[in-house]
Amino acid sequence: MSLPVSRHAILLAGLLLLLAACASSQPEQPATGVFQHEITGTAAPWTHSAFDDETGKYTFALFSDLTGGEREGIFNVAIAQLNLLRPEFIANVGDLIEGGTTDNDLLAEEWGSFDQRAGNARAPVFYTGGNHDLTNPDMWQVFEQRYGRLYYHFIYKDTLFLVLDTEDNTPEFQREISDIRDEALRRIDKEGWDVLPETEYGKLTERKSGRVSAAQAAYFRDVIARNPHVRWTFVLMHKPAWERPNEENFATVEKALEGRPYTVFYGHVHSYLYQQRHGRDYIRLATTGGVQDADKDLSIDHVTLVTVSDSGVDIANLRLSGIFDRNGKIPAGGENLCFEAAVCGEEK
Repeated sequence: MSLPVSRHAILLAGLLLLLAACASSQPEQPATGVFQHEITGTAAPWTHSAFDDETGKYTFALFSDLTGGEREGIFNVAIAQLNLLRPEFIANVGDLIEGGTTDNDLLAEEWGSFDQRAGNARAPVFYTGGNHDLTNPDMWQVFEQRYGRLYYHFIYKDTLFLVLDTEDNTPEFQREISDIRDEALRRIDKEGWDVLPETEYGKLTERKSGRVSAAQAAYFRDVIARNPHVRWTFVLMHKPAWERPNEENFATVEKALEGRPYTVFYGHVHSYLYQQRHGRDYIRLATTGGVQDADKDLSIDHVTLVTVSDSGVDIANLRLSGIFDRNGKIPAGGENLCFEAAVCGEEK
């Protein structure tokens, strides 16, 4: 037998249902913490909640050589991809223009083209001079007029950056190197790149290794001494200065860096190489549009992402062929470009 239900009980039940409906339709309150959820108990559909959000963590990017016969479109793709990746700033290891001339009008055109394309980056771009950028003393003056300094340093979020000039010869010797280089290039134009080792320039020490003067080394030793407690130091240069026979000046910079964490990035050879020296990483970047040699290992177009935090440094190299946008396409027309000569068969 069912019991009679009072009118008051019915009204109360209806009111409770109405209140529940109103409550469920109300928007949730604004989140006040970094991570909110409604899971209770010890079981949860994630591994842990120790998020990788260290205070002071940041990421910067690097790109490498554009020259030796820049391959059209590659650098524009790299800039578009870096805009997707959102580093806080972008640096490089030199050889930004073809250079090798004393024609100021041509240099203005080449630097203007590079500046315009680099200016499309969302993040600021820091310049390093390479042998194509600083081929002769006339080009040194152009670089200084446009960008202020051939070598310099800066600090970002308690991280020290040393940007070296590895064409730091006397003006007279630099002109001699430039003349020898021009002669070799004339022969290469006729006979191809395979003839380079036979030329005087091909046998020259300065073709393979850079030079840092005593004055430049003293500048960087002073910078290092004035910044003893930075959490990391990055050294950016174009040619490997330490590969010169009986090299003494850069060795004093390395000595000054002893006892602190640092990483060296350089370029020039157009193929990627990882080495350790003095227990530190010395990394040669490949290309971001420069001429490639299919016979060299890791002769590829890539950008490098470096993440710095209080716990250390992480380095990730990204092939341009593998960075695509939300549409599944490589941006800036990259679908139609070759990023690795050994894969797509382009000649060096």
